[in-house]
Amino acid sequence: MSELAGDVTEDAFLGGKLRLRQPKSGHRAGHDAMLLAAATPARAGDRVVDFGAGVGAAGLAVATRVAGIRLVLVEIDAALADMARTNATGNGIATEVHVLDVTSGAESFASVGLIPDSVDVVLMNPPFNDASRHRASPDRAREVAHVAAAETLEGWIHASRRILKSGGHLVMIWRADGIAELLAALGRGFGSLMILPVHADAASPAIRVLVRATKGGRAPTRLLGALILNDETNRATPAARNISAGESVLPLAEA
Repeated sequence: MSELAGDVTEDAFLGGKLRLRQPKSGHRAGHDAMLLAAATPARAGDRVVDFGAGVGAAGLAVATRVAGIRLVLVEIDAALADMARTNATGNGIATEVHVLDVTSGAESFASVGLIPDSVDVVLMNPPFNDASRHRASPDRAREVAHVAAAETLEGWIHASRRILKSGGHLVMIWRADGIAELLAALGRGFGSLMILPVHADAASPAIRVLVRATKGGRAPTRLLGALILNDETNRATPAARNISAGESVLPLAEA
């Protein structure tokens, strides 16, 4: 990590293949963004949209791995969106960046070219902390990025369903203890689910789930083998290290 003027740092991801400027405080990109990117299936020519993109970490990580995608970053915070544009330019990745509330209506999406049935892949890391169990942060940007209102999940999934083509994929990361509400929300319009639990260590319950869902999919749900992030000495496992270094992807991105 290197510190820049104006309370901004520049951080290396994917073993240095991706460098991102981001605020020193508030919501910062980290492991969740790289896990999401490693779970995202994409091919050259695909239109890939990152909802709640922040400084662009997850979407730009996908574009670093898969050359030739048509990347769109959607972010509600104008300052973060500006930083995402800077990051895209700095990494030589052609990217559209739009300041937009993901829960906006179809007209707002259409005004930036995100019309219904026009996207191949949506990836997203929605705010997922339960407001009733989460102490409010004094940092407003951090609060918006992390705490979900009651309608957040369904609103984000609805927006992805609207812009995805039939057969297009939604990939997302969510807290493991909220899997019931997640599956209920995905039950409207999505199928062929692939679910990968993520554990901090082998002795602990899952902390996250990565889910890939297909618009109009009809295949049975598949529960994949878990990803363990740390070994018994609290060091990153080989699988976690390979993902962080951009040397491997998760099964959701391969199938």
